Amino acid sequence: MLARLPGARAERDHAEPTKETANAGAGCDHHRGQPGDRAGECHSPCQGLCAIVLAARDRRNLNETAAAVREAGAEPLVIDLDLSQVAAARKVVDETMGRFGRIDALLNIAGAVPQVDVLEMTDAQWDLGMNLKLHGARRLTVAAWPALKAAKGAVVFMSGNSALFPKASYAAVGTINAAIVALAKAFSDRGISDGVQVNSVLPGPVMTGRRRSYLAHWADIHHMTAKEATETFPKEAGIARYGEPEEIAELMGFLVSPGARWMTGAMMRMDGGEVKSV
Repeated sequence: MLARLPGARAERDHAEPTKETANAGAGCDHHRGQPGDRAGECHSPCQGLCAIVLAARDRRNLNETAAAVREAGAEPLVIDLDLSQVAAARKVVDETMGRFGRIDALLNIAGAVPQVDVLEMTDAQWDLGMNLKLHGARRLTVAAWPALKAAKGAVVFMSGNSALFPKASYAAVGTINAAIVALAKAFSDRGISDGVQVNSVLPGPVMTGRRRSYLAHWADIHHMTAKEATETFPKEAGIARYGEPEEIAELMGFLVSPGARWMTGAMMRMDGGEVKSV
């Protein structure tokens, strides 16, 4: 969560957290000084002198992200908890409001879904994937909604381009990503009357730790080494290269910036052209 501190001077040459560390966070709240203000300087999740609230289970990733936030000139607030738990959303919102007094933007980017074949995945694995990435984001958005409404804020949901082409070998990934897109659309419908803008982002193959884990799985399926899989996958996917985490961060930053204020209910796909359909 990001917060624009009163009287802070924005600077543009800030380091960005990688998606791998940013995924440790549940979202971003921008505290922009005056009620209703939008901080024009904060064009990416860590640009400008903001306060950023990070919530997740992995303390190591949280600390790494907090260090990147400090390096970027912002003030981090770390909340170490499991967002799949029902009470977690209220705790994040209460601590954020207690510290900064408002919530201007929320980026729901926490969650990993098991990559298991559709005929082999258990109910427990389905529940595990949905409880964090789908229900964790839903609960956090609901809990933050009154503050977002008061601030005329913004919400971004992280989905994935597998929502557009689900595969049997990792059925839950595409299914839950599609559900997140639909959920964001539902929130955006309510947001029109409440003054809250809501969009979803669908990244393609971005090179993170999670992508390396997927490539190891993909290598097994295709009977090759992880190195061979890493080199072969872009050609098979019809893309020139893997995406960089910072590219996704820039897109999400734009979606909570003044330049995107009229954009709501949009499904923003950034995948290097992997999805070929119109």
